[in-house]
Amino acid sequence: MTYWDTVGATKTFTHPLHHPWLAGIDPAARILDYGCGYGRIMAELVTLGFSDVSGVDVSPTLIARGRREHPGLDLGVIASPPTVDRPAAGTDVVLLFAVLTCVPEDEAQAALAAELTRLLAPGGLLYLSDLLLRPGRPAVFTTSDGAVCRHHERDHLLRLFAGLDLVAERRLDVTTMNGNPAEAIQLLLRRPMGGE
Repeated sequence: MTYWDTVGATKTFTHPLHHPWLAGIDPAARILDYGCGYGRIMAELVTLGFSDVSGVDVSPTLIARGRREHPGLDLGVIASPPTVDRPAAGTDVVLLFAVLTCVPEDEAQAALAAELTRLLAPGGLLYLSDLLLRPGRPAVFTTSDGAVCRHHERDHLLRLFAGLDLVAERRLDVTTMNGNPAEAIQLLLRRPMGGE
């Protein structure tokens, strides 16, 4: 976490929102941006007319940056990751943008996936955006400026959220926080109405 409160707090994040995936979402939907960083995606959602948007992140420094850059956003620090102090099934949409890349351990990823599934209301959506593993490259690596990152295979991401149904997916080229070209995957997943 030290990285995200120092050099990581100065980075620009680039994964884009795919607006067609938002078209059917009620503007009053309860939206949580988990790992919101400095609130970039949240600010875009508010501009698009969504009225109940909040965000949480493990980095107090990134949250402070978000409060400076986007006054008025509902931003909070995650006190005991990955747990968020919100009711079970009380969120309609969870955004998880380039967060799993910052969580290299399998056990920590599984715990995060379980927490996000807990938060989702039946029928709720998880919108995931993360980086794909390139053939021949290590899955977990350390960047030149000290971040420990992980890139993923598509099937690993789907296994993490095996209790959710795949609604849509897309691949896209992005620039990493350090300016390198990479391939990203975005998944739109839905919690079944039965809740399991």
